[in-house]
Amino acid sequence: MKLSHSLALTLPLASSWATAADLSVKFELPRLNVAEYHKPYVAIWVEKADQAVAANLAVLYDVKMRNKEGEKWLKDLRSWWRKAGRDATMPIDGVSGATRAPGVHTMKFEGAKAGLDKLPAGDYTLVVEAARESGGREVVKVPFTWTGKGKVDATAAGKDELGAVSLQFQ
Repeated sequence: MKLSHSLALTLPLASSWATAADLSVKFELPRLNVAEYHKPYVAIWVEKADQAVAANLAVLYDVKMRNKEGEKWLKDLRSWWRKAGRDATMPIDGVSGATRAPGVHTMKFEGAKAGLDKLPAGDYTLVVEAARESGGREVVKVPFTWTGKGKVDATAAGKDELGAVSLQFQ
C-alpha cells in the first residue's frame, strides 16, 4: 500500500474522541450540454477549521489509462492538488477510484477505514472538487460541526460542474 505522509491523518489529540464516525457523501455530476463531454475528475476530503486536511476520502480519475496517463491531469484538481495531491503517490489504496458518469452518486466512508472515528469534536468542512477536460472546475464546500456523537446532515450546491452535495455524518 502506497501512502504519502501528507495524506495520513493529521488529527490533533483530544481527550474525547468520537466512538463512531461513518460518513455518507452524496454528490451530483450534472449532464452538461456541450460538444465534447469528458467525465470529471473528483476529489473529496475533510478540512479542519484551519483548512488543513483532516481526511483525504476519495480521488476519482481515469485510473485505467495506459502508463498512468490519467495521473498527469490530477493537478487540474487545483485545491486538492495544493493541499494533498502533489505529495501523493498514486494510486492511493482505499482512496483512488474511477471517475463517474453524470448522475447522483453516493459514497460511504467507514469511520475506522477513513480515520474519521478519531475525528475530535469541532468545526469542519467537507470539500468536493470537480475538474473536467475541455470544461470547467468547481469546488463546493459543506461546513459542518461534529460534536463527537449524534448525527449531522449538511448540504450545499454547485453551479456548473457539480450539483447538489450533501453529507450525513454519524
